[in-house]
Amino acid sequence: MKNSVRVSGVAAALLTAALVAPQAAAVAAPKPAGPAKAAAAEVPAPSGKLPVGEKVLRLVDSARTDPWKPSAGPRELMVSVWYPARSASGAKAPYVSAALSQELYGNDKLSTVRTHAVVDAAPAQGRARPVVVLSPGLGQSRSSLTGLAEDLASRGYVVAALDHTYEAAVEFPGGRVEKCELCVREDVDNGAVVRNRAKDIRFLLDRITTGDGLVAGLKADTSRIGVAGHSIGGASAVEVAGQDARVAAAADMDGDFFTEQPAGGIKKPVMLLGAARAGELGGERDTWSPAWKNLTGWKRWLDVGKGGHMTFTDNQWLADAFGLPEGLPPDAYEGGFGTVKSARANALTRAYVAAFFDRQLTGAAGPLLDGPSADFPEVAFLKQGNGMEQGNGIKK
Repeated sequence: MKNSVRVSGVAAALLTAALVAPQAAAVAAPKPAGPAKAAAAEVPAPSGKLPVGEKVLRLVDSARTDPWKPSAGPRELMVSVWYPARSASGAKAPYVSAALSQELYGNDKLSTVRTHAVVDAAPAQGRARPVVVLSPGLGQSRSSLTGLAEDLASRGYVVAALDHTYEAAVEFPGGRVEKCELCVREDVDNGAVVRNRAKDIRFLLDRITTGDGLVAGLKADTSRIGVAGHSIGGASAVEVAGQDARVAAAADMDGDFFTEQPAGGIKKPVMLLGAARAGELGGERDTWSPAWKNLTGWKRWLDVGKGGHMTFTDNQWLADAFGLPEGLPPDAYEGGFGTVKSARANALTRAYVAAFFDRQLTGAAGPLLDGPSADFPEVAFLKQGNGMEQGNGIKK
């Protein structure tokens, strides 16, 4: 891919190797892979106190022709919305369907994963909830951020994660699955991907902030909106923060920058949560240092020194749940998943993302983002700044 530094496809290939047919694993390993764990995998339980509902939406941007497949017509998107629910009773949402699992990973194993969200649950009553929009990595389904989304919803957020069609396999109503067009192209302009994703996210923001809303009866506080993403989805979150006044804060989970910040910089709060980037500072692989001076609001650059590119997604615990082929080169595994155990990776991702949005969208300024924490020794503070914070007008 053009100018690509860290791309989700590398680690996704490792996860695919864990899930595909045994003969594929045998190619990668000098001896047969061990059997997968018998127990059904489950999304790590949310840490908040509120039950969670989930609704799936199909949105069509009739004003925009799809940039990756113009013959498809208007840009078409799938969105999952997680939110505080009245009750935990009811049918649980599927992680993915068997058909989408087959397209993403070569078999239907991910369709057996259990979630905690109730399908189309009645929203909890009470105050309007702050909103977080999530964007996955290139080649990755929105399902790869399910654990984080359920956790944020259990803490009181409305969370909307979108698939960027033709940038990953996407399933639409009726069982239609659109393949990843960009995954089979040899030369992809990552800057163009970021700019297109920004348009997708802003279209979703239009739906969030209009009278139609996302879910009937769900109160979303449109004055408190954050955006976060993984890999190129994280870069897109920062891109949108620089473009759209409706976005109060952005979090980038290990996503390199492929576009320039706007003139005057980005004055809104930004958190960069990376994996093993300390050794790259100032090098040709370092896209965050040049951008740092253009982030002129409150900002943090956190680094999980023993993490990998997939540390911040569901893919790490999924790889643990389904088993990896024996004989994979250690550097290949570590590049994707690092050496941080999946339970710790899950815990630190949830803690820091929630702490960031709690601070910027709700004014709950806990100590976690003030400096290194004994609770999370895996996380180093590489850089930090305390400019004028913009989160919902709240002065810290």
